[in-house]
Amino acid sequence: MPAPANLSEFIDVVRKSGLVADDRLQAELARLKTDPAPPANVDQLATTLVKDGILTRFQAKQMKLGRYKRFEIAGKYRLLELLGIGGMGAVYLCEHQFMKRLVALKVLPVEKLEDPSALARFYREARAVAAMDHPNIVRAYDIDKYEQLHFLVMEYVDGTSIQEVVAKHGPIDPLRTAHYVYQSALGLQHAHELALVHRDIKPGNLLLERTGTIKILDMGLARFFDQRSDNLTEKFDNNCVLGTADYLAPEQAVSNVVDIRADIYALGGSMYFMLTGQSPFPDGTIASKLMSHQTKDPRPVAEFRKDVQPELLAVLHKMMRKDPKERYQTPAELAEALEPWAHQPVSAPPVHEMPELCPAVLALTGHAMDKAAKSGSVPRYQSNRAGGSSSSRSGGPLTPSRTVDQSNVPTGRTHATTPMAPITPARVTKGSPSDDASSEVVFNPFAAATSDSNGSTASARAARPKPASPSWVMPLAITLGGLLMLGIGAAFAVFVLK
Repeated sequence: MPAPANLSEFIDVVRKSGLVADDRLQAELARLKTDPAPPANVDQLATTLVKDGILTRFQAKQMKLGRYKRFEIAGKYRLLELLGIGGMGAVYLCEHQFMKRLVALKVLPVEKLEDPSALARFYREARAVAAMDHPNIVRAYDIDKYEQLHFLVMEYVDGTSIQEVVAKHGPIDPLRTAHYVYQSALGLQHAHELALVHRDIKPGNLLLERTGTIKILDMGLARFFDQRSDNLTEKFDNNCVLGTADYLAPEQAVSNVVDIRADIYALGGSMYFMLTGQSPFPDGTIASKLMSHQTKDPRPVAEFRKDVQPELLAVLHKMMRKDPKERYQTPAELAEALEPWAHQPVSAPPVHEMPELCPAVLALTGHAMDKAAKSGSVPRYQSNRAGGSSSSRSGGPLTPSRTVDQSNVPTGRTHATTPMAPITPARVTKGSPSDDASSEVVFNPFAAATSDSNGSTASARAARPKPASPSWVMPLAITLGGLLMLGIGAAFAVFVLK
């Protein structure tokens, strides 16, 4: 259907969508007729319907383009907003119409089914997320198929990614950084105890909830150590480098069969990003970044800022040692090292760092901080043991302790006046596409989603030379392979964003 040219055509599109009950729409239109300054064109009417909570921004934009179909998936999930776009599809904010709960739907485009590894990885992610139950990991509720559409139903996190926070507002305070890395370590420890390694830890996969809680996202590259339950690494991954070049552990550039220490290195790179506003090696091609992780040290944090304690820098340096044996051996060890800072209270994220929810979404569930205000606190987690590990489900000795200061967090509901900053659950870049552009690209959940090819956060999936030896030949193979990719990469190598 062509884009509506006048108010009458736009109202007809709204009716055809079935998103608004006819009596509610009639009441709204009758009210607008008595308004001293009623909407004079399609843009004004769409803006008014969003402001009054009739439509979401995403829905209004689609209807302005004449699109009124497929706002409902599998007869129970109503599309509300587009949260993010990644190499493996798009993520939508949806309302479960029967349970009246907001969820995030990660949708695998039909075009991806042509790649035999895509669907297998998608279901591997579902298994990985389903195996975990931890407050610092995004939970999965279900995986389903509707016609040819495969989608994963996940917990909706009211917040934004660390990537977005730093890209828009600059480096993060050292104390807040320590808290966020500490929480991430707790989530990784839970995954470690379930024999899982994430393999793609980065700022874009660390979601900061409005309450100040960090949640790890995107288990699409997660690997089960138990090979009997997961042979995808052998079948699809051995001839390519999986992960994000900006944060990839040195050993992961050589082999995808890595352990939790690779995640600790990547978390260290993410910590570096929080403190400095850039990745450890921000310049150059993917191949040159992989080589830098092998052979170079990042620019010292002290050259960017002077307010980071030497003890905290020592933790960062140990996380990013080239040799896995010299790093923290488990996330629990890392969390214990961060406890001196984690014991100190920290405020919830400033309001301006968080996305503004549109009135229609607020009307469905209420502002997240309303719920936090009723309880009077937001739990923070600390370790009560000198060693060992947390239990799989409850967190074991890692139990709720202090509370986060909520003094600077509003608890009232405020109508949004600016587009919602996307929670990007996959490949986030500093130059994330605008809400307008991304809406047009992936509104149809059956279509393939696009992803930004910015080298700073692009997933590296390049041909890898197999080392002749797992020991002394490895450095030589890395060097030769890197030089080869640098020399002929522009003409021959193909890097596919995952």
